[in-house]
Amino acid sequence: MQARTGYSATQIVLHWAVAVLVVFNYFYSDGMGRALAVKMGLTNRPLTMNPQIHVVVGVAVLVLVLIRLALRSSRGVPEVPGEGLARSAAIWGHRLLYVLLLAVPVLGALTWFGEIRALGDPHEIAANALIVVVAGHTAMALVHHYVHKDGVLVRMFRPR
Repeated sequence: MQARTGYSATQIVLHWAVAVLVVFNYFYSDGMGRALAVKMGLTNRPLTMNPQIHVVVGVAVLVLVLIRLALRSSRGVPEVPGEGLARSAAIWGHRLLYVLLLAVPVLGALTWFGEIRALGDPHEIAANALIVVVAGHTAMALVHHYVHKDGVLVRMFRPR
């Protein structure tokens, strides 16, 4: 993977699209357990949400993350700032983000399309973990911007 000084416009758009879709789907998930039960014919209780919206957004997240990983591999990414433990934390934090960005929609797809109810709880736990890691990622971006003033956050707004 080659080092770059910034992200491409495509990488930036994909980053923010995934961020918005993940947050949207996290809040638009209430009722998916009942929707799966209805889909499987286990209940006929009326739904209070449209489960297809959650499913389509989840599939979109998976596709966009796969595209992001392909671009990351082919175009490279900026060097991770810092040294020692801070650098390692940034590297492993990004790895964890990508693992969860893949795991959450894959578990959701297996639950929904495969009708594997036992994967519903792991999907929900992974989604909660993803939101926690996203919050940490956001907090660190703000620390870089306001405390370190090192331009790390700006890289995700201006293509290079």
